[in-house]
Amino acid sequence: MSRYDRQMILPFIGAEGQERIGQAHVVVIGAGGLGCPVLQYLAGAGIGHITLLDPDHVEESNLHRQPLFTMADLGRSKAVAARDRILASNPGIRIDARIAALTPANAPALVATADVVIDAADSFAVSYTLSDACLAARIPLISASVLGQSGYVGGFCGPAPSLRAVFPDPPETSESCATAGVLGPAVGAIGAVQAQLALRTVIDASPGPLGRMLTLDFGTFSFGGFGFMGQPEPACPLPFIASSMLRDGDRVIELRGRAEAPKAITRDAVRISPDAVARLPAGTAGRTVLCCATGLRAWRAAQVLQNRGFRDLALIAARADA
Repeated sequence: MSRYDRQMILPFIGAEGQERIGQAHVVVIGAGGLGCPVLQYLAGAGIGHITLLDPDHVEESNLHRQPLFTMADLGRSKAVAARDRILASNPGIRIDARIAALTPANAPALVATADVVIDAADSFAVSYTLSDACLAARIPLISASVLGQSGYVGGFCGPAPSLRAVFPDPPETSESCATAGVLGPAVGAIGAVQAQLALRTVIDASPGPLGRMLTLDFGTFSFGGFGFMGQPEPACPLPFIASSMLRDGDRVIELRGRAEAPKAITRDAVRISPDAVARLPAGTAGRTVLCCATGLRAWRAAQVLQNRGFRDLALIAARADA
């Protein structure tokens, strides 16, 4: 046990806390800038079982902020490369590496087996999908987001409100690290905070992180946060679904242009521009499903339809629905 002696000295861990850590199953979505420090610190602490999902492969542009990978990993699956690197450091744990994206179709089964879920993805559609699944299963979710030099970390679901309760409206833009940029130490620090919150959740430390939000801005050196326990859930949330979850009778609206998506999400999808959604006729008894690349245009279009009285609505983020 000399590997964990330094953390077992802490009075809130001890032998009992270390036993909980060793028996815990943590699901990590994403092995990128956030996922790398999350995986390193969870494995270093001795989390017994980690399930890791990431559909991407290592690119040279990843290396400035994803220190698990080296030039020798270029072209390899991130999930597999991360697993190999982590097991080389701590072979006493179990890591299931899956080369797959998180979707509304596979999220419920993944969440159901976890003690804690960590959202380290770079997609707001994935974040909301995870939150919906964790809320339904009452599983704690540690979610984070970072752009540039600032971001947040929060403890959602389980006994706490969901991500939707804190962020009931979509983001202003669909920018990601790939489009807006990010500084490596900032995303690394926020990922390390995610790991810290996950460990405190696993050992049931008091005070716990659920129902709390931390904000960090390394550009202005300002740090804050707030509690949101008791925040109500939105009355009419707009659910994300996978294309495999479409039903007979659904009216599917494709918001991507032909240049963006030559092939519509389904053969019967009606392709219109987001500006034309306000004129969409209401003549259908079935569900209306709106599709775009990130989910942002679909969400905003669905809000327009909600204001017109549409009630049975769903969203598809095609990029997250691989």
